Amino acid sequence: MNQSNFLFIICDQLRADHLGCYGNPLIQTPNIDALAARGARFDRSYVAYPVCMPNRACLMTGRLASDHRGINNGIPLDLEATTFVDVLAEKGYQTGLIGKSHLQGYTPLDPMYGYIADDELASPTEEFQDAIRRSRWTEDYRVERNIGSGELADEPYTGGFYGFQHIELVTRHADFTNGHHLACAKKQNSDFENLVGPENALPDDRPDDRPRGPQAWKTAVPPELYSTQFIADRSNAFIEEASKGDSPFFLQVSFTDPHHPFTPPGKYWDMYDPDEIPLPSSFGEITTPRLKQVHSLHAEGKHERKGGFAMPVNEEEARALLALTYGMISFIDDAVGQIMAQLEANGQLDNTVIVFMADHGDLGGDHGVMLKRMHHYQGLIRVPTLWVEPGASGSVRDDLTSTIDFPTTIMKRAGIQPFNGAMGRDLFSDPEPEGVVIEEAAGRPGPGLSHPPSLRTLVTRTHRMTLSPDDDFGEIYDLAADPDENINLYEEPSAKDTRAELMEIMVRRMMQSQTVSPLPPFAP
Repeated sequence: MNQSNFLFIICDQLRADHLGCYGNPLIQTPNIDALAARGARFDRSYVAYPVCMPNRACLMTGRLASDHRGINNGIPLDLEATTFVDVLAEKGYQTGLIGKSHLQGYTPLDPMYGYIADDELASPTEEFQDAIRRSRWTEDYRVERNIGSGELADEPYTGGFYGFQHIELVTRHADFTNGHHLACAKKQNSDFENLVGPENALPDDRPDDRPRGPQAWKTAVPPELYSTQFIADRSNAFIEEASKGDSPFFLQVSFTDPHHPFTPPGKYWDMYDPDEIPLPSSFGEITTPRLKQVHSLHAEGKHERKGGFAMPVNEEEARALLALTYGMISFIDDAVGQIMAQLEANGQLDNTVIVFMADHGDLGGDHGVMLKRMHHYQGLIRVPTLWVEPGASGSVRDDLTSTIDFPTTIMKRAGIQPFNGAMGRDLFSDPEPEGVVIEEAAGRPGPGLSHPPSLRTLVTRTHRMTLSPDDDFGEIYDLAADPDENINLYEEPSAKDTRAELMEIMVRRMMQSQTVSPLPPFAP
């Protein structure tokens, strides 16, 4: 089989219906839409975990978070975990990562920081405080942190990183990103750090009575120095250099947008008029106890609307933030166009498989909230996914797809046997599952909660069921009759049989996802 190149483009926090090719009538994404027009567009593609680090680890390993144990942000992917990029590199691929990695933490904190001790009991020493001794605390787990701090950011990192031989990282979000991007921007403009952040923001031209919403400012960083452009430029440099060799390449292009805070630069700041942005049809539907609690906390002034937890917004705020989100997406689309032009200029377009996806979506105004965490509505868990084969024509796939399917699919497309323990299927040769399982466990209590919540979700062709082990919370939605997920059927007597059927499918799918690694020895 011909060893094609792979260009794997991943965005951060991009929901499916924020692209033209997924039916959005307002967003301008002609380059991404062009990919969809000549590839397979997956309409029912779901994340395995709707939070950055865990799902990116699922993507690399083909394993659920409960198996790879990276169950929240801040927990690095185990260095002993086999990734599909490891396998590609071992088979001769030139491998590169430009942009966001988030396979390791980029803050100064290690896992187990803030270990909670009972004053009445003797605490184990640090080595024995976790089920796995000193799990993921060694210096090798601080590569991303050290790049983010600038310590290793002057040159591309080539010391090996989960199979990537060449990495240039962008850590953090908005206009204050770090790592290789910051080092490069400071070389181009020695005053760069005085352009970033809300304290250096440009005046907003909108009237004072029309606020942009929380976590938004008009950045003074020009587009040519913004992280999106850096990722495009360095991706193009990698493609040009890799094209000189005889070996195929795998390049992951990982944009840090469209993620909060909301700081699209230059023309992308006011590219879209908030008054023209349609709100989700579920915007005013606050139907579950958890949603009501979030909105009540905000009304009482107890929700700071910082960080990434589900953030209540009014109509004006939602439109304003969505307009800025659209601006970030259109900037990414322009960058994708530049990368496609580079592939063509280097004669690689007809020998490159292109994959486009997101690590998770965004609540995006659904039910009056934005961002993520603990509300598994379609906007958050369903992501855009395109697979473009050289010379192929456009098609639409409606079978259930999961993040964990991509390692197996990519390895088989490269003519390589998948490694033992990869849980996903080959999207082009294996049958569709009964349902896909989505996990989430918060590392700390959310607003108004006394303990970290957790959820497990099953999505089938017809329904979404979400369960919580913490408070008997449950949801069932008929996705055909109620696509906005407004009518919770979980306690309805009429849904008793459906509930039992979904429970059985979930148990079966979770059993099928139990690890089989390593294989036991056996006698012939």
